[in-house]
Amino acid sequence: MEKILREPTITQGSIYFKYYLHQAVAKAGLGNRYLELLDEWRAQLSRGLTTWAEQPEPSRSDCHAWGSSPNIELYRIVLGIDSDAPGFSKVRISPNLGELKEASGSIPHPKGQVTVKYSVDRKNQLKAEITLPAGVSGTLVWNGKETPLTGGEKNCVAL
Repeated sequence: MEKILREPTITQGSIYFKYYLHQAVAKAGLGNRYLELLDEWRAQLSRGLTTWAEQPEPSRSDCHAWGSSPNIELYRIVLGIDSDAPGFSKVRISPNLGELKEASGSIPHPKGQVTVKYSVDRKNQLKAEITLPAGVSGTLVWNGKETPLTGGEKNCVAL
């Protein structure tokens, strides 16, 4: 995966196909590199676009679902919120913050909201506040350590 990311002679994927590249990056354990891979989306913002394009300029499809994968992947990869059992009955939280020192967000869940708030100190120690809906258990994974999470209350974890 590292070779694929750094090899300039490999044909680059389209905006649509980068969704699959980003999934492969996360699956290969390189999720902390995800934010580095969003140059095309940064370019769209610098051009003044307020919705995601289907393809790089020249393009007039400025609101296209194929280009919107960062809308969910920021939650799934960066904040690390993902289903860990059928029906989202369990939650796995495995943040990939890259160079970020703070991040937070909330996503809807069939039983309520999943809310996370992170801060990382200079020693790469994570302080996390995680709230899961009542009746939903979970696991926080950080630097290979797994910590169980309880639903219906705020879980405060330092790793």
